[in-house]
Amino acid sequence: MPTNRIALVTGANQGMGKQVAKELVADGLTVFVGSRDLARGERAAAEIGDGAIALQLDVTDASSITGAAERIGAEVGRLDLLVNNAAISNTRTDIRDMGELRALAQPSVVSLDEVRTVWEVNVLGVVAVYQAMLPLLRRSSDARIVNVTSAQGSLTTMADPAFPFHKTFEPVYSASKTALNAVTLSMMIELEATDIKVNLVSPGFANTALVNFEGTESVEDACREVVRVARLGPDGPTGTFTLWDGVDLPW
Repeated sequence: MPTNRIALVTGANQGMGKQVAKELVADGLTVFVGSRDLARGERAAAEIGDGAIALQLDVTDASSITGAAERIGAEVGRLDLLVNNAAISNTRTDIRDMGELRALAQPSVVSLDEVRTVWEVNVLGVVAVYQAMLPLLRRSSDARIVNVTSAQGSLTTMADPAFPFHKTFEPVYSASKTALNAVTLSMMIELEATDIKVNLVSPGFANTALVNFEGTESVEDACREVVRVARLGPDGPTGTFTLWDGVDLPW
C-alpha cells in the first residue's frame, strides 16, 4: 500500500471540487478526481498534476460507484479521506436567472421531477458513495469523511426571518442540503464508536456553475473550510458542522 494519504473527491472535475483536489495534491496526497464524465476528469487531473488520478464516478449510477470502489481497492487498497462534494442546484438549462429559478422552486409550483433529480444527486448519491467506500475507509488508520453541504440547509438559520436569505429556502436545493445534514448526522452516529471521523462543512458562496456564476467568493476562498477540515489529523474533531474558520453552524 502507498504510504501517503489517499483521497477521493466527488464532483472534482470543476469548481470547488477541483480546487479541493488541487490543494490536497499540493499537500502530498494521492487524490482520485471523481467525475461523471471521464474525459473531463482526465483533463482536470492533468491540470492538477502529479498525484491526481481521474476516476469515472456518477453518484447516481450504482455500477459506476461500484466500479470506482473496486478500482480504488485494486490500485491503492484503502481510502483515507472521502470528500462528498458532488451536487447540483437544479436541472434547468433554459433559465439562467437565479431569481426566476427560485420562483419556480416554490413548494406550490415546483416540479416533483426536479426535486427527485436534485435529491438523487445531493442526498441519495452521498449515501450510495458512503456505502461503497466505507469498507475502504475501514482499512485506514486515519480515515475522515467530509460532506459538503450549505448554510441553506440549516433549519435554525433559514427559519429566522431576520436572516438575509430566509425567503430563498425551497424544497429543491435548500431542502436537499437539510436532508444531507440529517444523513450526515446518521453517519456520525453510526461511526462514533470507530476511528472514522465525519464532518459537515458549509463552504462559502462560490462563484461557480452551481449558482450560475452569481457567487460572491472566489473558488479558492469558498473552499477554505472544506480544505481545512480535510487536513485535520487523527486528533482533530469529529461530528462538527462548520463554516470558515471553524465557526459552528446550527443544525
